[in-house]
Amino acid sequence: MAPSPMFPLGSVLFPFAPIPVRVFEPRYLTMVGRLLDEDEPGFEFGVVLIERGPEAGGGDQRASVGTMARLVSAAAGAEDLLIVGVGTKRFTVERWVDEDPYPRAELSMLPDLEWSEALAPLRAEAEAVVRRVVARMAEPYSDAGIELSEDPVAAVWQLAAIAPLGEYDRYTLLRSTSLGGLLRQLIDLTLEAEELWSAE
Repeated sequence: MAPSPMFPLGSVLFPFAPIPVRVFEPRYLTMVGRLLDEDEPGFEFGVVLIERGPEAGGGDQRASVGTMARLVSAAAGAEDLLIVGVGTKRFTVERWVDEDPYPRAELSMLPDLEWSEALAPLRAEAEAVVRRVVARMAEPYSDAGIELSEDPVAAVWQLAAIAPLGEYDRYTLLRSTSLGGLLRQLIDLTLEAEELWSAE
């Protein structure tokens, strides 16, 4: 498999969730330009969390698990681009290759998490907890009332995306190996975030 173009960021991208990115570094403007020049629609790039170091300029330490993003829009500014990607499949980075001029890596796709109707009560509990805590902690125009996908797997990832969590907690969720495990951790981490918020 050919190396994938990569965009290390200071935030975690989940499958089925959108991510807006302001692109201003020449190497990433080149990357987006090449993606837009491709003949086939549905161009994708990999997003990984920067665990340590700056977003701009390189010299960062990058997480080993990330999410592919499908480029859905690009709007040009005076000196930058605002792009929006939507998460698709999760991956593990096998090896970083030479930059060309942007980061690239060889990836292995992770299996999709599978839904079971037995998870419905846990999913309902997770949704109730996340919506309640988001409504309590957030500004009036928060994500508390956001409509979730009818697809249950997509809905769980979207819940994870709106939960009021730090990036390392979000990265823990991204690495989940089962949907049940993801839901249980989502509940626990959201309740922990609420406790910390209440203590401030």
